[in-house]
Amino acid sequence: MAVARPTPADPTPGLAAAAGPGDQRAVPPELGPESLAVLSGPTFMYSDPAGDVPPGSIGGLVHLDTRLVSGWVLTVDGHRFPVLRSETLDHYSAQFMLTNPELPGLPPDSLTARRLRYVGDGFHERIEFVSFCTEPVRFEVRLAVAADFADLFEVKSGVRDRSADIVRGHGAGGAALSFRYERDGFTATTELRSSVPPDRIEGDDLVWQVELDPRADWKVDLVVPLAPGLGVVEPVRGDIAEVVHRRADDPLRRWTESRALLHSDNPVLERVARKTRYDLAALRLELEVKGQRVMLPGAGLPWFLTVFGRDTLITAYQTLVAGPGLAQGALLALARLQGTRCDDFTDEEPGRILHEVRSGELTRTGTKPYTPYYGTADATQLWLILLSEYWRWSGDDELVRRLREHALAALHWVDAYGDRDGDGYVEYATRSPEGLGNQCWRDSPDGVCFSDGRIPVLPIATSEIQGYTYDAKLRLAELADGPLADAPLAARLRADAVRLYERFNRDFWLDERGGFYAVGLDGDKTPIDSKTSNMGHLLWSGIVPPERAEAVVRQLMHEDMFTGWGIRTLSREDRPYNALGYHLGTVWPHDNSIAALGMARYGYRAEANRIALALLDVAEQFGYRLPEALSGYARDRTMFAVPYPTACSPQAWAAGAPLALIRAMLGLNPVDGRLELDPDVPPELGRVTAERVRAFGRRWDLEAVARTGYVRLAPD
Repeated sequence: MAVARPTPADPTPGLAAAAGPGDQRAVPPELGPESLAVLSGPTFMYSDPAGDVPPGSIGGLVHLDTRLVSGWVLTVDGHRFPVLRSETLDHYSAQFMLTNPELPGLPPDSLTARRLRYVGDGFHERIEFVSFCTEPVRFEVRLAVAADFADLFEVKSGVRDRSADIVRGHGAGGAALSFRYERDGFTATTELRSSVPPDRIEGDDLVWQVELDPRADWKVDLVVPLAPGLGVVEPVRGDIAEVVHRRADDPLRRWTESRALLHSDNPVLERVARKTRYDLAALRLELEVKGQRVMLPGAGLPWFLTVFGRDTLITAYQTLVAGPGLAQGALLALARLQGTRCDDFTDEEPGRILHEVRSGELTRTGTKPYTPYYGTADATQLWLILLSEYWRWSGDDELVRRLREHALAALHWVDAYGDRDGDGYVEYATRSPEGLGNQCWRDSPDGVCFSDGRIPVLPIATSEIQGYTYDAKLRLAELADGPLADAPLAARLRADAVRLYERFNRDFWLDERGGFYAVGLDGDKTPIDSKTSNMGHLLWSGIVPPERAEAVVRQLMHEDMFTGWGIRTLSREDRPYNALGYHLGTVWPHDNSIAALGMARYGYRAEANRIALALLDVAEQFGYRLPEALSGYARDRTMFAVPYPTACSPQAWAAGAPLALIRAMLGLNPVDGRLELDPDVPPELGRVTAERVRAFGRRWDLEAVARTGYVRLAPD
């Protein structure tokens, strides 16, 4: 019986509802294109290039979906510092080099300020000043601090004023400042500790009067402790100088050094692979599952540093070539949180794999349904696909048998709940007043539409979800023949897959415009006739008949779809096309990596390589990191790649995309306890080698150039 919950009262009267994950409404003032973030697990500090967080911006210190610091502005004699240069040093640390403006008694550029910061067991910042004046100087240093305790959802749209419920303390319990918020059973605390007590506190500003002789320096260390919680990883610890100079023990560095290592004659590929390793390390989350600590990828900075279904599963699939740890963690963690009942508010159903988990106030007090929220129609199948792929790479029969009941529950969800009307297709339609309208990867409100821009009626069966379902059933049949030892189940699943294959290719194929697959069927079973990148997912799943593969590849690589940087999410022919539309013409690296794997599967290696080389060119332009999404402008028009305005960076499945592209180029696959190589490496990349590739509990080395190569066990 479904649990119906009343909609809680609006906590933000007079403001627009907080934006959900697929809602790309305007946000408060940005911090500028040179903004910097340091992050560790579910914690990040976002600031402008000076290291400041102006009140009212989207910046601040966010921990477990709650903004603990919303204002953090450093001034000298009431003026902000010009920036000399600022950079992240590691994902968790940054340095800001500043100078002074012209001030009475203080010539310009006579005072150097350096800010060092890192996120670990707390938020740490050191502020240093050095005087190059020829005479002693005296100046005022002020740090203006604010804590609004906004839920992360609110930061994206509009923040409720909580000031009446925030209790402030000055100098209490060893803290220079303390803020405590409590309402409706939700509490949050921010404490700021200072190594040098301020000369005075004005409001929530710490003020020091600093006197410096020529060449003398002054410094203060500031710490905001952080509470433990869901996803918090083993942090780096130590004196801030030791941390930023990489002399402290660093769990992140230890993790990356144990991963597979890639080399190439092409330095761009090598640098992109290195960046991928560090980005995936930075986005790790830790959970405990039945006493076992597991790691899995969070989705992305800044909005999605939490456990997801779809994003986490696809990232884990992409990264299996670098090791099984993230995939194993994703499988265990998501199985632990698998749905067990029907709940209209959270869209939970038995066997369903979640969409997203949150821990901020709006979730904890019942305004938002992310406890977890289960509104995704593809994560359950993707979990089954990952279980199969993990087994193919590891041969871990024990884990498959351990997850048997979860796999059967997932299958039951697909057949009994996913197929809402018994027509053999998995459809979606939210029951929650706070739920997502689109529950596929194109989850923005207009992400699935007709070619003329009309929004389809619910429930919707999108094409790629049927492909995932087809693949999941065939893979589960393989597991049923193997470690699950259930031959009748295997036979039933293969028969189901054959029927789905035939039905899908009858109902989703459209002969017009050169022939292509509709993006979906609406609630009236009308084909939704927009031409989208979802066709690449169909190649990946294997649901496309060989005789149609050429037409699908041709559509994807036509100039209406392929920009020169990658495949657009929507054809330029369709009326809703927008080069800056979230799912209406942008280019998503993860989407393209799936298409490349699909093209390689069907033997279209040149086209897969064209996608790979295009995305390597993109990565080179963005510090060897692929952003979440690119604008869909044609390459021959703009000449450089244009990012989507609010793209996450780093973002997990964008970080994992290069590994999937490399796998497609190498033709690297696990087969019966060994790794097989079928390379087609483009000449631009020359020789590609990889060391410490882990499969079947052993390490492997491989090398490929053009269409030749080898793979062999690495020496112990």
